[in-house]
Amino acid sequence: MPKKILICDDEPHIRMLLEQTLEELEDEGVEILIACDGEEGLQTILDEQPDLVFLDVMMPKRSGFEVCETVKETPLGATTIIVLLTAKGQEVDRERGRAAGADLYITKPFDPDQLLELAYERLGLE
Repeated sequence: MPKKILICDDEPHIRMLLEQTLEELEDEGVEILIACDGEEGLQTILDEQPDLVFLDVMMPKRSGFEVCETVKETPLGATTIIVLLTAKGQEVDRERGRAAGADLYITKPFDPDQLLELAYERLGLE
């Protein structure tokens, strides 16, 4: 079964940057999925069961915190790696991310190379 990554962000330029950063993983057979808001992101996670999710915190319809919390309460939560990506870098926000069950919390601006390396590592690719 091919590995899947979901990029869920309401900002088109962030989605494009992430997609361009991760596109070399497609050569490894990884499928890249896109969602534009929290509701679409949650539905995509439930339908597609991605292995790794890059999830923005501040989005319309549902926040990344809400999506993360909902997913982590399902059986998928044990196998889905959720990385919250956000401009909210305060400790209180990090604590809220941990409480929601996020596996990692990365603040924007992020280093694209770091995210690619993280994807390779978390998906078990060489």
